[in-house]
Amino acid sequence: MRRLPILFFLFALGGAGADVREPVRVVTTLPVYASIAELVGGDRIEVRSISRGDEDAHFVKPKPSFALMLRDADLFVTTGLDLELWAPVLIDKSGNRRIREGQPGYVSASRGLQLLDVPETVDRSGGDVHIYGNPHVFTSPLMVKSIAANIVAGLSRVDPQGAAEYDAGLAHFEQRVDEELYGAELVQLLGAETLDSLARQGKLISFLESEEYQGQKLIEKLGGWMGRSLGFRAKKIVAYHKNWIYLTELFELEVIGYIEPKPGIPPSARHVHELIGQIERDAVRVLLAASYFGVSRIETIAERAGCRAVIVPLGPNKSGPRNYFELVDLWIDSLARAFAG
Repeated sequence: MRRLPILFFLFALGGAGADVREPVRVVTTLPVYASIAELVGGDRIEVRSISRGDEDAHFVKPKPSFALMLRDADLFVTTGLDLELWAPVLIDKSGNRRIREGQPGYVSASRGLQLLDVPETVDRSGGDVHIYGNPHVFTSPLMVKSIAANIVAGLSRVDPQGAAEYDAGLAHFEQRVDEELYGAELVQLLGAETLDSLARQGKLISFLESEEYQGQKLIEKLGGWMGRSLGFRAKKIVAYHKNWIYLTELFELEVIGYIEPKPGIPPSARHVHELIGQIERDAVRVLLAASYFGVSRIETIAERAGCRAVIVPLGPNKSGPRNYFELVDLWIDSLARAFAG
């Protein structure tokens, strides 16, 4: 009988040792990347985001607590352009060589993406110019599939034993994006590759309107975010900042002007007055803005211009939306309601 406690101890120790696996520690600059990482990485990873969904990623202060967060990170995910200029400072302060640019634990979410709004000349007189192009790539679901693939490539580098699980997670994520974007029926009928190609060229809607399947126009089979956006396709809007360039291109919204005269430059009274005149002349009905710019300021301008303010977060947060899919749901449904109202 005296041997039982020892046997139980050895059994417990052996069993625990066989099952223990430390999660891959992932830190992201933006909560939208954290959400994508969670969706593709599943239980193998533990994710934290430095910035919040209701926070301007341009102006995050590199706090010591963020450097501590990065100290033990296995993987660091950042946009990889000049959006998070504070990120290199935090990496240096963390002392973690594994997550430096060029190392296995570093992921550039924008790697391989076709960027928009690339400046011909770099001149600070143009405002807060992004020298490589517009960095808000995650506002397009088409871009997000490539972002997820970049994250999975990083996860597989630092955790090769989990590569098969990450690949499966990526395949599931991509399928969900496809079905949320176009509707499951149309994806099954034409395939995501064909639909994506048409969407990138701005030819998706015209193609679906002109083609038939079994005596029915294909446009009638369009569902998902694209289907819900038909009510505001080709409509004119005003935006506060150039956060939305990839979203507006994909869903074919025409941005006639910005509240900021130049990116990052606060609007003057004269500029706002002139823009309101343009809004009235063009009968613009919607002003789109990220929530971190200040709700009251945006609503005041919208009220003066006689249009509706659509103020939404740029990333998931605890109070909602909780993940990337809920985030895009919010963007599309908010725009649809504003134009329908």
